[in-house]
Amino acid sequence: MPDWTYHPLRGVAAAVLGARRSRRVALRVLALVGSLPLGGWLIARAFGHRHPPEWLAGTVSGVAVSTRLGAVLPPEVAKDGVRALPLLGAGLIMVSPVRAADIPAVRVAAASCRVPMLVHAEGPDAGVVAAALAPCVDVVSRTIRPDVLRLSTPSVACAVRALDDRAAVVLATPGVLVQAGPGWFARVAEAATPTSAPSTVRDVGRDPRRWPAWWWGVLVGIGMVLAGLGAAAITLGPVLLWYDHEWLGMGTNELHEVNPRLVHFLQHDRITMAGTMVSIGVLYFGLAANGIRRGWPWAREAYLVSGWVGFPTLLYFLGFGFVEPLHTAVTVILFPMFLLATRRQSHEPQWTVMPEGPERLRRRALAGQLLLVLTGIGLFAGGAVVSVVGLTSIFVPSDLDFLRTGAAGLRAANPELLSFIAHDRAGFGGALMAAAIAITLLALWGWRRGESWVWWSLALAAIAGFGPAIVVHGSIRYTDLGHLAPVYAGVGLTVAALVLARPYLCARPVIGPPPRRRADLYCDGHG
Repeated sequence: MPDWTYHPLRGVAAAVLGARRSRRVALRVLALVGSLPLGGWLIARAFGHRHPPEWLAGTVSGVAVSTRLGAVLPPEVAKDGVRALPLLGAGLIMVSPVRAADIPAVRVAAASCRVPMLVHAEGPDAGVVAAALAPCVDVVSRTIRPDVLRLSTPSVACAVRALDDRAAVVLATPGVLVQAGPGWFARVAEAATPTSAPSTVRDVGRDPRRWPAWWWGVLVGIGMVLAGLGAAAITLGPVLLWYDHEWLGMGTNELHEVNPRLVHFLQHDRITMAGTMVSIGVLYFGLAANGIRRGWPWAREAYLVSGWVGFPTLLYFLGFGFVEPLHTAVTVILFPMFLLATRRQSHEPQWTVMPEGPERLRRRALAGQLLLVLTGIGLFAGGAVVSVVGLTSIFVPSDLDFLRTGAAGLRAANPELLSFIAHDRAGFGGALMAAAIAITLLALWGWRRGESWVWWSLALAAIAGFGPAIVVHGSIRYTDLGHLAPVYAGVGLTVAALVLARPYLCARPVIGPPPRRRADLYCDGHG
C-alpha cells in the first residue's frame, strides 16, 4: 500500500485538511490546471519536467515506456493522478490495489491516462477485476513483478541506484512526491543523466560567432549591472540629463518650485529601478555562468522567459509617449546579446549531482524553497500592478499623500510631467516582473544540494533589489507603512528562505566515500 503517513513539512494544507486529503487536493488542482488550454504545458514547464535520458526507457510487461520512473496510486485518487503526474514526468502509472468495487473509478481514470497504465488486482475478486479492466488498461496483473520497486523515500540516489538495473521500474508513492517537493522526477532524470566535468572554453578566438552562448549571457548580466549602477549615479547626481530637460523644459530647480518633494519622489522611483536592474544582472550572470554553461536546460529557459518579459517593456512608451534615449540604448545593445545567449539549447550536460545529505537539512531547504517561490510570485504580482498603475493613473494614494498634491495640479504645472513620471513607474514595473520571474524559476528549478551559486545569486539579487528601495524611502521620509509593507514582507520571506536553505545549497562535496545513510538504504522492498 502507498505510504499515507503524515509528514510535518507538508505545510498548512496538510495541517488544515489532513495529509491524505491535502494530497488529494494537490492532485486535483494539478489535474484541473492541466486540463485547461496550455495548462498542461504550464505545469510541465513550471515543475521543471524535461525529457529523460534515453537509457531510462524500457518495457513493463511488454509495454514500452519512455522512462521506467513512474508512480503508484490508490484507486480513489487515480482519476486526478493520471492527469497530473505524467505532466510532472511520470512515465507510467500503477493503480494498486484494485478490487471489484474500484472498477468504475479505474475505468474513468484509464480514459484520460496519457502514459501506460498498470493495474494490480488484489483479493478474491482479482479475476473479475482482470476481466473487466483488461480492455481499457495496458496491463492487469495479480502479482507485482519483483523488479517493480515501490519507493517510499524521496531519496534521488535511491531511485537512481534502482534504475541502474535496466529491467527495474521505480514507482513513487504520492507521499514521496509531497515530501520531495517540486521537480522530483526531473531531479532523478538529471542524476541519471551521464555528464562530463565542467570545462572551460578555449581557442574560440576573437570571432564572436565562435563564442559560446553562455558568454553572451554573462555579458548581458554585466551590462544590466553597469546600467543599473549608471542609473543610480545619475539619480544621486544631476537627477536629470539633457534630454530630460528638453522634454520637460525644466531643471531640478524649477521642479522644486513646482513641488518641494517632487525631485525626491523622482529619485525614489529611479533608485528603486536601478536596484532592480542590478538585481536582474546578478541573476542573469548566475544563470549564464553556472547554469547555461553546465548544460542545464532549465537555466536557459529561466533566462529566456525572464528576458522576454523584461526587454519588451521598452514598448511601454506607447502608453505615455516619452522615449528615454538611455533606456533605449541599453535595450538596443543588450537585446541582441540576449538573443545570442538563448538562441540554441544548452550545451552537453556538465553538471554534478551531490548526495542529498541529511534529511533534516533537505526538509528545511524545501521550506525555504517554498518561501522564495512565494516571494517571486508576490514580486511578479507587484510588478504587474505597478506597470498597470504607471500606464493609467500613475500614482497610488500614498504617492499623492507624500507629494501633498494631486495629479491635476502637476499636469497644470507642466503638461509633460505626468508622462515623464509614468515612464519611471511603468519601467520599474516591467523590470520587477523580469526579476521576479528569474527569482521564481531559479528557486523552483535550481534547488540542488551544493549549488552555492543559486544561494549567492538570490542573496545578492535580494540585497540589490530590496536594499536601495528601503534606504531611499527612509532618506526622503516616504515611510508610509502600507506602501512599504510588501517590501518588508519580501525581505522577511527572503531572509528566512536563505537562512533555511544555506546549509543545503552551500554544502561542500565530501572527500572520499560518503557515509551510508538510512534514507538511501531504505527503499521499501518490492511490491
